[in-house]
Amino acid sequence: MADPEVVIFVSNDNAECEKLLEHLRDWNVTYVTKNVNTDSGHMKELQENGIYGTPAMFINGEKEPILGFQKNKIKYRLGLANTDVSHYSSLFEGYEK
Repeated sequence: MADPEVVIFVSNDNAECEKLLEHLRDWNVTYVTKNVNTDSGHMKELQENGIYGTPAMFINGEKEPILGFQKNKIKYRLGLANTDVSHYSSLFEGYEK
């Protein structure tokens, strides 16, 4: 399976952005960042999609991003969690059959 294409819109001095990027590095996920503070075009791109906060993570060009740091949802969508189940849980680290 090919690595997913991951694009993350971030902003400066944002704890959620820093936590997300740290976890992605720990999980060895390759990603591209678009900083809305250093390039106003990135902010405009987000706002055109009705998004006004960071981090906003897009995986494989999907229209619906993951907003904020939702660890289990991110792991599920990246295929790092148990994908044999049809859902993910924000309350539990994993799912055991």
